[in-house]
Amino acid sequence: MAEKTLGDSSPVTPAERTETPPRSRWASAGALLRWLLGAFSLVGGLTWMLFTMHAPTVGVDLAVGTVLAAAGLVLLMPHRIRLPRLVTAVVMTATAVAGTLAGLVDETVRTCCSYVFIADRGWPFAWARSGAVADDPITASQLARSASWSVDAVSIAADLLLWAYVGMLLVVIGVLVRRARRARRDPAG
Repeated sequence: MAEKTLGDSSPVTPAERTETPPRSRWASAGALLRWLLGAFSLVGGLTWMLFTMHAPTVGVDLAVGTVLAAAGLVLLMPHRIRLPRLVTAVVMTATAVAGTLAGLVDETVRTCCSYVFIADRGWPFAWARSGAVADDPITASQLARSASWSVDAVSIAADLLLWAYVGMLLVVIGVLVRRARRARRDPAG
């Protein structure tokens, strides 16, 4: 059979077709969502680092920005590193829940002005808060400790996302280590 060129208008036989099947709408929507989440995470992480360079918590802020930017890159480049879906989902979910719950150990307490006592919990973003106002700091503290806690939905969502990204980056590290070990064992393949 003669080789076909770009300008050749003769019909292509079924044996000559090497088409990939069309993507479903769900696969296309998933790819778009992954790209948008990756782009926003990358830009958000870099912006976070730029705007918080002189903050009192620069170490934490740089770590948060680095996690967001690195996870954004991973989401934007699925062709560079293939992650096992089930393992990634399980690790991301477990890390998100465990990291968010472990963040409750960190407590920030403030007393201000006319004896306002506020206790925040959550790390790196405070998402649970209790507070009270009284005539003296001891009473304000006692009232705040007995008051109910309020939950900030945006902060807890950001905390869950950040810890899920940490889990995804742990899977990436695991995949890269496995790939390097395999390459070292079999340099020809």
